[in-house]
Parts: sequence; C-alpha cells; structure tokens
Amino acid sequence: VQLQASGGGLVQPGGSLRLSCAASGFAFDYYDYYAIGWFRQAPGKEREGISCVPNSGSSTYYVDSVKGRFTISRDNAKKLVYLQMNSLKPEDTAVYYCAAQRFSSCSFDRDWYNYWGQGTQVTVSS
Repeated sequence: VQLQASGGGLVQPGGSLRLSCAASGFAFDYYDYYAIGWFRQAPGKEREGISCVPNSGSSTYYVDSVKGRFTISRDNAKKLVYLQMNSLKPEDTAVYYCAAQRFSSCSFDRDWYNYWGQGTQVTVSS
C-alpha cells in the first residue's frame, strides 16, 4: 500500500487549502477496508493526529484545534481522501501526512497506522 499526500502550499491567514491523499497498491486487498488519518508535524513538535475517517466514511473525527475549520472526506471509488482546510491560521503551519490502517475504525494515535504518505508542506503566513 502506498499513499501520496498533495495539495500543500503557502497561504495567507484566513485562506483555504485542500489536501489530497491518493492510495495505490491494493493488489489483493480493498481500499475500503482501510481507515485513513491525517496528521501534521510542526517544527520542533511531535506528529499529531488531527482528523480521521473510518473505512466506511460514515463518520468523521477532528481534534478540537481544527474542528469547525477542517473537513475530511473520502471517495472510495477513486481511492482518495481529502482534507479541506478553511480559516487557516499561522499555527496550522506544518508538514501534513496521511496514514492508513486496515481496520474499520480510525484513530489519532500515530502508532495505530501501518502505512504513511510522504507529507506535504502547509505554510500559513502573510
């Protein structure tokens, strides 16, 4: 299983970005068996889980710092998960990663996930 995160960039405070996480490599498995999480790591800080979606996509989860501003969604047919980020703040600056685990439920615990994308840089600055 391979994951590729994309969509990062430089944006002004209050702006928006949409990150994508594309999955591939499911030769003998099914993408819709996998829960997906979004994590971020700011300079000098640990990687933190910020949002996740179970394999079914039936519910979504957010940490308080992004709740109401970020929206996670998944398209199982396209093997894509999105993270729509609105009202961005300078403290959202970080490298953003997506991760996958073959399980129905998702988690904010980075040790839960077996598969990781390479990360995409998000910088919020004026």
